[in-house]
Amino acid sequence: MSQFVGKVALITGGNAGIGRAAAIEFAKQGAKVVVSGRREKEGHEVIAEIKGRGGEAIFVKTDVSKAGDVKVMIDQTLATFGRLDFAFNNAGVEQLQTPLPDQSEASYDQIMDINVKGVWLSLKHEIPAMLKTGGGAIVNNSSAAGLVGVPQVPIYVASKHAVNGITKSIALEYAQQNVRVNAVAPGAIETRMYRDFVARSPESKQMIESGTPIGRVGQPEEIASIVIWLCSAGAAFTTGQIFAVDGGYTVQ
Repeated sequence: MSQFVGKVALITGGNAGIGRAAAIEFAKQGAKVVVSGRREKEGHEVIAEIKGRGGEAIFVKTDVSKAGDVKVMIDQTLATFGRLDFAFNNAGVEQLQTPLPDQSEASYDQIMDINVKGVWLSLKHEIPAMLKTGGGAIVNNSSAAGLVGVPQVPIYVASKHAVNGITKSIALEYAQQNVRVNAVAPGAIETRMYRDFVARSPESKQMIESGTPIGRVGQPEEIASIVIWLCSAGAAFTTGQIFAVDGGYTVQ
């Protein structure tokens, strides 16, 4: 725990699901936490929970696809806590399963803007902030879909492959400046996004569970624990890597 005390962690999309679990876990480990997201009510609920446990946290309403919002997010982090040590670039959106001819340009733009541009913008502003105090560690949220192909969601798949490429490239660029950049690639995780997906396609729940060697979907806390480790001293020699946390899905 002591290695996180006095340090500052930023989580984009930290108002729900995996981001929320990561924000709470960083706070448990002693870090001061910045939660960003587009849903203010949920964001403030996460802040209240962290403070209720004796932690320090702020919420910054942010659309990561907008450069101005991302700059404000970093500026408020530094103005409040004076530094940035860890970041989990978690904000993202899914794609509805749709035959290729029916997919829209608007859907393409939204998914790429949030999943790819949002990660790129976050890195662009996070890394200079980290360098001011000697470096840090960043984890990007990719997906098991960033390691394989999935029919009828090619835009989402492409966006997560792009996150992996950005992760590797930025890791190389800053490897000698004490900034480590890795990514997690979750499989099916019990979040609102997952519940909405199976609600639209009830038969897919059984298909997903039976297609996962462990035989169940994961929990947000199981991804958060990997994020924490990747930001810890235990991962000091680890950068540019994509960690599949998918119950064995991608090894089949």
